[in-house]
Amino acid sequence: MSENSNQFLDALKQMQGVEVGDIVDVEVLDIEDGQIDVGVENAGVEGVITRREYTSDRNADLRDLVKPGDKFKALVLRRAGGDKENGEFFFSVTRLKEREAYDKLQKDFEDGNPVEGTVTSSVRGGLIVDVGTRGFLPASLISNRYVSDLKPYIGKTMKLKITEIDPNKNRLILSHKDLVEEEREEAFDKVASQLVIGDVVEGKVSRLTNFGAFIDVGGVDGLVHISEISYKHVDKPSDVLKVGQDVKVKVIGIDNDRHRISLSIKQTEPSPFEQATADLNEGDIFEGEVKSLTNFGAFVEVADGIQGLVHVSEISNKHVDKPSDVLKVGQSVKVKVLNIDPSDRRISLSIKAADSNASSENHNSRPRRSRNENSVNKKYMSDNDNGFALGDIIGDQLKDRK
Repeated sequence: MSENSNQFLDALKQMQGVEVGDIVDVEVLDIEDGQIDVGVENAGVEGVITRREYTSDRNADLRDLVKPGDKFKALVLRRAGGDKENGEFFFSVTRLKEREAYDKLQKDFEDGNPVEGTVTSSVRGGLIVDVGTRGFLPASLISNRYVSDLKPYIGKTMKLKITEIDPNKNRLILSHKDLVEEEREEAFDKVASQLVIGDVVEGKVSRLTNFGAFIDVGGVDGLVHISEISYKHVDKPSDVLKVGQDVKVKVIGIDNDRHRISLSIKQTEPSPFEQATADLNEGDIFEGEVKSLTNFGAFVEVADGIQGLVHVSEISNKHVDKPSDVLKVGQSVKVKVLNIDPSDRRISLSIKAADSNASSENHNSRPRRSRNENSVNKKYMSDNDNGFALGDIIGDQLKDRK
């Protein structure tokens, strides 16, 4: 068979007919108001493409988009009524692009690949996103935090994950939150692997809440609870911190299961106890005021807000049944520092060791503390900056009044 015969047969095959659902090559014949007249190549079939079937821009001037002679592919939508020879069809470019987009999106969905899309508008409950076709991003899936204002997202390009796709129903649901969570977990694992509890690092305040401040440390947010912002009482984190502020924080907890990092600002600074006892040494003798009395001893103020315990056995060289028998609240006494425990923030004092009439042994050697005394101190001292449990102090005072 000759070459001309083969070409004729190929052309004949192409002219066998055009069916709804076919993808065909068309050529622009003319541009009218609101539609494009096209002809199917090698088929002798003509039809139209309306504005909405060529572009999503309802206000577009088709003459600015195409010109006679332009060729492209189109989807055969349906037959048009009329008695024209070979019939007449409506074609669509936008639906062809949507079909092609859905094919790609279906593969991305199956492979778990993220996609990029541009937010075109906001509707009730979420955002409309162009990802080659129209997708819906629910407000609850925009971020891992509550989003109240959708307008700032319009026009933005976002990386998204497909959560649901159904081409037959033209349904495409997207999520940005899922990607944020995945990226957050990856970032957490990376940062957490480089941190050790006790580390002091630089961070930036990223967000403030009523219960604390979130600090960005290496791309991951850690929480400084309101109780860890300052040694002083803080009503609201916003009273002492600002978003964007650089801060030094100490790592006090890492929860790998819940992907949380606990931080402290106050623990990077000397505590009131450390400040008050910076110039205080074991063996020092000074004047202090009796602040309270209990059955087991007297609390004497060492510095502003800081108290030390004079155990009942350290009040006098003589036997003392009750501290209130020989001491009064507000009384000024001379005390000697027996022990300073920075880790537990406790100070042990002695009046008898500071007594100028005491024996040389008491003056020149550090008094030995009995096992019982240590256990009493341990029992009645808390983790508060003054080193003692206020409830125990008040409780014993009430007992004394009975």
